[in-house]
Amino acid sequence: MILYHGSYAAITKPDLSFARLKTDFGSGFHTTPIREQAVNWSKHFLREGKPAVVSAYAFLEKAGEDISRFKVLEFNTHSKKWLDFIMANRLGQPVGERWDLVIGGVANDKVFNTLELYFKGELTSAQAIRRLRYNKPNFQYCFKNQVLINDYLHFAGAEDVK
Repeated sequence: MILYHGSYAAITKPDLSFARLKTDFGSGFHTTPIREQAVNWSKHFLREGKPAVVSAYAFLEKAGEDISRFKVLEFNTHSKKWLDFIMANRLGQPVGERWDLVIGGVANDKVFNTLELYFKGELTSAQAIRRLRYNKPNFQYCFKNQVLINDYLHFAGAEDVK
């Protein structure tokens, strides 16, 4: 599987010590299997006068690779658990277990408006989830364990975005 990361530079060796806090899935190295999504992430840097670069990585490239020793949390759908997880992380107050990899939908700009209403208490979780079902989901893999990154995420190249 190929995963992509949008930034202002090629990231050949992802390092969690540079991870930002208060993101959807908490501190980690965020990637996506959707190239267009990574391109859009990188374009945020163009608006700041910086370069835009999409790096590509092979993940689980060898047959039989097994990451079962790592703790993986996967959100297959927008749910109350997903909403609460994002809310806690965005507030800088993650709860629950420590995960090595979190996989699931991204709270992008279209989703963020609904999340803001939920965070403010203006929507119930059921109302927010109902609204979110109509958005085309984006998707991310948030790597939160440096060993997992070093052993299973292999830099495959980078390209400049214009």
